[in-house]
Amino acid sequence: MLSDETVAIIGAGNIGRSIIGGMIRGDLVDPEQVIATRRTASALQALEDEHPGLRTTTDNVAAVREASIVVLTIKPQSKAEVVTEIRDHVARDVLIVSVLAGVTTERLQLAMGQDQPVVRAMPNTPALVDEGATAIAGGTYAEPDHVAKVRQMFEAVGQVVETREEMMDAVTGLSGSGPAYVYMFIEALTDAGVKQGLSRDVSAKLAAQTVFGAAKLAIETGKHPAILRDEVTTPGGTAIAAVSELESRGLRTTIINAVATATERSKELNEE
Repeated sequence: MLSDETVAIIGAGNIGRSIIGGMIRGDLVDPEQVIATRRTASALQALEDEHPGLRTTTDNVAAVREASIVVLTIKPQSKAEVVTEIRDHVARDVLIVSVLAGVTTERLQLAMGQDQPVVRAMPNTPALVDEGATAIAGGTYAEPDHVAKVRQMFEAVGQVVETREEMMDAVTGLSGSGPAYVYMFIEALTDAGVKQGLSRDVSAKLAAQTVFGAAKLAIETGKHPAILRDEVTTPGGTAIAAVSELESRGLRTTIINAVATATERSKELNEE
């Protein structure tokens, strides 16, 4: 579906870079069909070295003038500046893909000043290693074909789900921000191993692989996490003793509250 498209990636940082790599590695587009923008030429040179043939520029306007799909991978705080810069140079039928946390398709359509097809996406940083989790939602003027193109784009870097747009703030709180929570858990698990006498290298490797393996087992078996936990926690054993400690310290409630806090912050970003 993307083979005849010209895709402009506006603000090709981590997420933008992952999308570019996924599309090219997946043979969805040729490098020449992608135009990447960043503020600094040195960052763009690294992208060119990684993907020979990729077109790059520091000029957002030049990029969108040629594009049939414009992907906004900028920070939410930069949206007003960038949209004001490009909106008079984007044709009405150009598909806008937004990964701006908290910014609704309606607000983006209004900012563009026309009935623009917009699809909102919330990926996360594991997309850099093709293991991203992305939720997508189409705006008022997005047709099924538009949504299908965006699904294909993000499936090149991981798993994709479609949801109602009113759920996108919750997605941001859960999977969009979720890697930060997991990294904190890996760091804490590593420190715990060091405290018990393991070397940091050994502890870090065991901690990261344990999280990766547990997630893979949950995905591939499809079992409820509570069932998988019960399979580890033998009566009177070490795991059930540790689980009891975690429950008494409120781990579950803390995580639920953290996701709620991130969700509320995502809602606030639409008003800024």
